[in-house]
Amino acid sequence: MVTAVKEITIAHSPDSDDAFMFYGLASEQVETFGIKVHQVLKDIQSLNQDAKTGKYEVSAISFAAYPEVSDRYALMPCGASMGNNYGPMVVAREQMPLENLKKVKIAIPGKLTTAYLALRLLEQELDVVEYPFDEILEAVRDGKVDAGLIIHEGQLTYAEMGLKKIVDLGQWWYEKYSLPLPLGGNVVRKDLGIELMKKATKMLQDSIKYSLTNRKAALDYAMSYARGLETNQADKFVGMYVNELTVDYGDAGRKAVELLFQLAFEKGIIANKVNLEFITLD
Repeated sequence: MVTAVKEITIAHSPDSDDAFMFYGLASEQVETFGIKVHQVLKDIQSLNQDAKTGKYEVSAISFAAYPEVSDRYALMPCGASMGNNYGPMVVAREQMPLENLKKVKIAIPGKLTTAYLALRLLEQELDVVEYPFDEILEAVRDGKVDAGLIIHEGQLTYAEMGLKKIVDLGQWWYEKYSLPLPLGGNVVRKDLGIELMKKATKMLQDSIKYSLTNRKAALDYAMSYARGLETNQADKFVGMYVNELTVDYGDAGRKAVELLFQLAFEKGIIANKVNLEFITLD
């Protein structure tokens, strides 16, 4: 009797760093345990919203969205994007002191992004307007807003548009807590059962390891998602967000995630304490 092949969908963002870490799976170079794997690419704000309804078995999400989906999903110990003394930035046309952030209109890439959560940990009195993340630099340049919270490749390209860095939130976080800033993670739906959850986790971790070992091929694949970056810029961006912390959070990564939610709770940004639930691989 032939056992039906289990199918799962893995959803992630169309970003060069995500594409890089999923290269091992996309190129069918890792063991999938007889499971048919589909990949869906969506922007992170859409994935955050989809996770609220448990739409995909495995999904990338912003850490800031985890409290709202922790009833349905557990955290994988791999696949995280963490800024180790770098991260999302606030930029503007002219320099301004940090205390002025509460006086200006800031474009943000979504209220469920961890970049916005980190900004609120720095300053809670903010006047914000949501923009698609890839339109924020232009909105700042064109004077539609006074400042913008930028994520993804914008962290490397903002100066080319004549914009000035007001604060690097990853740097601020590191100087304050000596930890990396957790930005995005991968979650797996609990109703799959522990055996399948572990297999899905192992697939992703093996894919990340394969991509790091076969960096040139994985980078060539990621370049198709690099949104205008030159190869050297894409290589730098991927290196920032796919590294040893992506293979496994480690103690520092786990402490950083715990601290992020502890501070968010203490400051009243989230209503309840967060119970972190990680899948463990034997």
